[in-house]
Amino acid sequence: MGKTKNSSRAPFPVGIGKVLKRLHYPLDVILLCVRWYVAYSLSLRNLEEMMAERGIEVDHSSVHRWMIKLVPLFEKAFRRIKRPAGKSWRMDETYVKVKGQWKYLYRAVDKQGNTIDFLLRVHRDKAAARRYFDEAIAQNVEPETITVDKSGANLAALEALNAERKKPIQIRQNKYLNNVIEQDHRAIKRVIKPMMGFKSFQCARIILSCIEMMHMIRKGQMQHVGDTRTAAEQFYSLVM
Repeated sequence: MGKTKNSSRAPFPVGIGKVLKRLHYPLDVILLCVRWYVAYSLSLRNLEEMMAERGIEVDHSSVHRWMIKLVPLFEKAFRRIKRPAGKSWRMDETYVKVKGQWKYLYRAVDKQGNTIDFLLRVHRDKAAARRYFDEAIAQNVEPETITVDKSGANLAALEALNAERKKPIQIRQNKYLNNVIEQDHRAIKRVIKPMMGFKSFQCARIILSCIEMMHMIRKGQMQHVGDTRTAAEQFYSLVM
């Protein structure tokens, strides 16, 4: 895995190929570092040391740059093949530190635990919740039921949404039924913890999207019937 060019690979998708030309590292090194960073509880310094043990000189700032450049392309490819989730949603928000301040990651799963969608917002209010619901519904199968906790902002956003719909969504406020989303938050927070917060909102949004994507791959949300590939192989297939 040295700094060599890979001439025998199949052509890359146009957008990804252009980005890779500017990164000056072999694809296998780049993908390994990106996947490890979003799949496991590691800091960028951890990755730098781990690669050095394998005889590969990779600066932690390079890994961060790879994330920012490539992740939006990964996410775009993943969303085209993401398996549809169910129509019974459990929605909640969790906290993420950005520039020393808490921001809000809105998330939802269906009753089987499949991720519906996610959205990082600066504020935790009716407008933020409404933006989340609008984007999640636009990109997924329309829900029949959405369960939220006792948050007044989430309820107000759903009621405003229903006021504009011919067929209203059934709203449930039940903390017990939302245990599945609260448990799912933990998988995301476990990966975020060693990162010690994000330097900017844009950086947080991009990296969180890849963490969420890897989490969905592990839950089988990219698999086709009969697909026996590992989560790592599925991740790499997004660009190969």
